Amino acid sequence: MKKNRGRTSRKRRRKHLQSFMNGVNSSHKLEYITLKKWLKDRGFEDSNLRPAEFWGTGRGLMTTKALQAGELVISLPEKCLLTTATVLRSSLGEYITKWKPPVSPLLALCTFLIAEKDAADKSLWKPYLDVLPKTYTCPVCMEQEVVSLLPEPLRKKAQEQRDMVHELYVSSKAFFSSLKPLFAENVETVFNYRALEWAWCTVNTRTVYMKHLQRECFSLEPDVYALAPYLDLLNHSPSVQVKAAFNEQTRSYEIRTNTQCKKYEEVFICYGPHDNQRLLLEYGFVTTHNPHSSVYVSSDTLLRYLPPLDNQRNAKLSILKSHNFLENLTFGWDGPSWRLLTALKLLNLREDEFTCWKRTLLGDVISATNEEQTLNVTEKICHFLIQETQHVLLQISHLKRDKANLKDHLALVEALRLEDLKILQKSAEILCNLKKATT
Repeated sequence: MKKNRGRTSRKRRRKHLQSFMNGVNSSHKLEYITLKKWLKDRGFEDSNLRPAEFWGTGRGLMTTKALQAGELVISLPEKCLLTTATVLRSSLGEYITKWKPPVSPLLALCTFLIAEKDAADKSLWKPYLDVLPKTYTCPVCMEQEVVSLLPEPLRKKAQEQRDMVHELYVSSKAFFSSLKPLFAENVETVFNYRALEWAWCTVNTRTVYMKHLQRECFSLEPDVYALAPYLDLLNHSPSVQVKAAFNEQTRSYEIRTNTQCKKYEEVFICYGPHDNQRLLLEYGFVTTHNPHSSVYVSSDTLLRYLPPLDNQRNAKLSILKSHNFLENLTFGWDGPSWRLLTALKLLNLREDEFTCWKRTLLGDVISATNEEQTLNVTEKICHFLIQETQHVLLQISHLKRDKANLKDHLALVEALRLEDLKILQKSAEILCNLKKATT
């Protein structure tokens, strides 16, 4: 009897697609074999996690058994963690302890990463360094023309972050020069700006929180960083809950899941209830359908739709500013935020209603006219932001065609803006229904 080849090949294709969606096991790759052996030598017992490539999230960890809520996902011994204690035990230790004014814990870790990367095959941490990203997608690494496509206030925060890393580099040059005896080549070549940018991104995107005792050889900035090899392959999802901390009894950094996970699925952790702007700024990625995501309304946009001849305009703005109502005004998946509506209610008070401004901040309804005017202005702002977002998306599509070298960074900004567009369109729909309900 002949086999139905069409059905068999369809089954095979479905199976192949399913395995790709679940993740393609990468544990056979040399860098992961080497890393696992290196970790085992430091006391790490093989867990049920395997490195894999996933559709949508890229590199991550899959589980080879079903995980139940409360189950231990991974336990990484202290010897595997890279902390400031590791740095002080290295050849850098004596230079750090002697340097005045003291360096920050962050700079100590960055210096160690750069030095170990330069040491290449001679580095004890080579198996870990080999699996670290070669480049990062945080705004601090983006070209200025890509940064200019980010929404406010992310653009402003990205610029502040870039300035801060640049300042760290400039202020650390003298310290780097003191390390000359440790290097055969020129220290300016080893500790260049790109090297510091890479090390800073490694620490900023990959460390877990671990409080350390304050040491006199470091500045007063909190020493709360630990790089956790293998564990740092776990990706973020806003829909999972985990318990992560250093266990003093077992002297290991442990992660327990509060969410079930099926066999061969990707295991996620949660970095916190962050919106996409925060995720892109701090970690260099965005997530789709992020329940915490918001579109921020800048004070400039707010003022664009207010009556210019309002005699109380300055007094209203002063009240909002003193009560911290000009920041964190947002549209979310459930429409305009209470803060945004409250700020607009106050700004739309008529002259004879102005004395009621305190009641407005408490959420009271002042008049039907004020409510109607507030919804009208909110809707105008929402439509303005929709048009602005669509315009930026058009710019991105043109740049993606013309600037192939920027495509990865442009794709990230595009993903952020597309999510913003969905939120704004949902908010426009909610506002339309609210207006119908009040007329």
